Amino acid sequence: MPFTRITITPEQMGGVPCIRGLRIPVATVVGMVADGLQVEEILREYPDLEAEDIREALRYASEAVRERELPLRRAE
Repeated sequence: MPFTRITITPEQMGGVPCIRGLRIPVATVVGMVADGLQVEEILREYPDLEAEDIREALRYASEAVRERELPLRRAE
C-alpha cells in the first residue's frame, strides 16, 4: 500500500516522516491520537491537516512497527 500523504525530505525536519510536505511529523499526529485527542481536536490544532492525513499517519505507524522489533519487557 503506497503512502501518498507521507513525505520524507532530508532537508526538512531532519528527514523524519511528515504529512504532505508540511512540517508536521507523523509521530506528532500519532502521539496526539495516543494521548486521546479526537480527530476534530487535532484538526483544530493543525488546520492544514485533513482527516485522511491522520488515518494515513496511523497506517504508516502501524506498518513501521511491523517492520522492526521493539524492545519490550517480558510478561511475567
